[in-house]
Amino acid sequence: MAERGKRIAVLFHARERDLDPRLYLVGHLAELWREDGLEVVYLYGTDRYVPADLLLVHVDLSVVPEAYLEFASGYPIVLNGRVRDIRKTVTSRYLVQPGDGWEGPVIVKTDLNCGGYPEFLNSLTGFRRLPAAKALSWRLRAAPTWRDYRVFDRLADVPARLAERPEFVIERFLPEFAGGLYHMQMYQFLGDRERCSRLSSPKAVFKADESTAATAVEPHPAAQQWRVELGLDYGKIDYTVRDGEAILLDANKTIGSSTTYIPSGTLRSERRRQADGIHEYFDGREPL
Repeated sequence: MAERGKRIAVLFHARERDLDPRLYLVGHLAELWREDGLEVVYLYGTDRYVPADLLLVHVDLSVVPEAYLEFASGYPIVLNGRVRDIRKTVTSRYLVQPGDGWEGPVIVKTDLNCGGYPEFLNSLTGFRRLPAAKALSWRLRAAPTWRDYRVFDRLADVPARLAERPEFVIERFLPEFAGGLYHMQMYQFLGDRERCSRLSSPKAVFKADESTAATAVEPHPAAQQWRVELGLDYGKIDYTVRDGEAILLDANKTIGSSTTYIPSGTLRSERRRQADGIHEYFDGREPL
């Protein structure tokens, strides 16, 4: 490969210095990049500039601090350099407000990704964890997770003490249901390397590690367009499909390393294929 010997920098938040990068998919992709003859360095925070040919912004927060994006702009090629805010109040197309006419079921979620757990860890947002958890009658813990999302038959059933809290959003609940199971499409990508799986579960609200089946499908054109609109060079978009319409559930730029939905015999080949998406940026593709 012409780019052998080039250096990739992966920019993490300063608080992640003690975490194993393989908790994220990017840690496994880095191992494959090194096999290709690329050097990979991890940067934690913005206090030390290390020259590199390409930098991937991998800050696990819903809102990336401006200092990180400014730091990243000093590199010749920057992936995810435009992705600042992936809160649901920014990405969701189906937020429900009083008086908007929606009479169907609704789901209450945290505005921040992953229940706001990354923000809780470093206390950057002042997100009021325990009062919020009590308001939802959630189990007392350091931070809630997606498993604590609540579904109500209609907006009027959502308790006022919950509906009025800025930490939460209320969305139309638009599940994909067929064959006695709920379904979700999980679309992952790096450059031109895309992978989309249709995950299935008997549960109405679930993530990949709780799916009971996974089928490879083509990504919906709407999901591919969302990726462009959000500026995601690398990441994941979860969505459902109802009557041909794609409904965005979640956008993420720091993919976890959960692989329960991937057959063990194909895990390396799936990661290999995704890792190869990095090479097109060295061949001249412009980041989104």
